[in-house]
Amino acid sequence: MLKIFKTFGGYNEIPNVEKGCWINVSTPTPTEINRLTNEFNIPADIVQDILDADERPRVEFDDEWQLVILRIPVSSPDNGVPYFTVPLGIFLAHNYTITICSLLNDVLPFEQPSVYRDMKQPISDELNFILKLFLRSATTYLHYLKQINQQTANIEQDLEKSIRNKELNKLLKMEKCLVFFITSLKANELILAKLRSSRKNNISEINEDLLEDAIIENKQALDMAQIYSDIQSGMMDAFASVISNNLNVVMKQLTLISIILMIPTLIASLYGMNVPNYLEGHSWAFPAIIGFSGFMSYLGVLLFRRRKWF
Repeated sequence: MLKIFKTFGGYNEIPNVEKGCWINVSTPTPTEINRLTNEFNIPADIVQDILDADERPRVEFDDEWQLVILRIPVSSPDNGVPYFTVPLGIFLAHNYTITICSLLNDVLPFEQPSVYRDMKQPISDELNFILKLFLRSATTYLHYLKQINQQTANIEQDLEKSIRNKELNKLLKMEKCLVFFITSLKANELILAKLRSSRKNNISEINEDLLEDAIIENKQALDMAQIYSDIQSGMMDAFASVISNNLNVVMKQLTLISIILMIPTLIASLYGMNVPNYLEGHSWAFPAIIGFSGFMSYLGVLLFRRRKWF
């Protein structure tokens, strides 16, 4: 899917390319990929790098273009893990700016006519646009981290009474999400530091403040992800022991029930043998044996409860 906007951030969608326009591309088709390489003169290897799910963030400069790749969070419950990261490429040419991502995302929501509808301030230049994408990406990381924390809390409640590995596997997926986030945030932090050093003497006051905000938000997201990851690492071991202990409790209860049931079974087996037992001639023998079996089972239950095994 490809959309062309007159200015950065959206606002006005146009049918054809104009000078200074912004082109947003998400989940590109083979036809759109060919258009990117032929009409917009993006090198084919650059497009493939951006669409590679494992591509690392980086900055490249050329005489005709500049490239910035950052990693952004994506929510996809059907992907095995509920949250992961993908590359977002920002290709800067003389007449236009192109953003490319292999998946739909919340950093550049494709269905919205204006990406920054909630921001009334205009986007002045390419650097301002890049920094706002970094800032929006860090904000999205923080939003997803809060969701991960809430889902982890719900999983913890289920794990306290669980004897299965299902909940433990869910917690493991949350841990994988945090690992993805930490790795991507560290890489984005390096890109922000490189942008600061490369443009240290040629940056406006607005962009300098925006750069500081992006670095602070990215650092906050990184710290939060690391804290959540450390907490979950300890919880994984603790809840593995909880599941094992819960299973032991269930096995103990089943063993005690088996012992209680064994008492009437033993008595019935003794008086059921085909030998004289001195009660076969009495009419009250059967109810007496039943009552005696129940009485002995009741004594067994009292004994176990006295020892707090039940």
